[in-house]
Amino acid sequence: MPANILTTDDLREFKVELLEEIKEILHFSKNTLNPDGKRFLKSSEVQELLSLSPASLQNLRNARELPYSKVNGTIFYDWNDIIQLIISNKKEAKPKRKSL
Repeated sequence: MPANILTTDDLREFKVELLEEIKEILHFSKNTLNPDGKRFLKSSEVQELLSLSPASLQNLRNARELPYSKVNGTIFYDWNDIIQLIISNKKEAKPKRKSL
């Protein structure tokens, strides 16, 4: 059986490829699942998560600010859409004034 000789360049290339794959996996898992491991949440879960009343959640749907899917009368929200809603409503902090 012939021996394969690995060079440091081979190892560096392998390292880069491996790190890219790990980053891709982490990016996918962070962007598709909430901390409970679920991608889609029911209305009651979103209400609890965002401290919203049923009417406030309905208003977000009516204003088309929060996309949803309806299956057999049950409304589902994509975790990524919820995160996007939070990000889109982010307010920047005022810079602190320098004290004299």
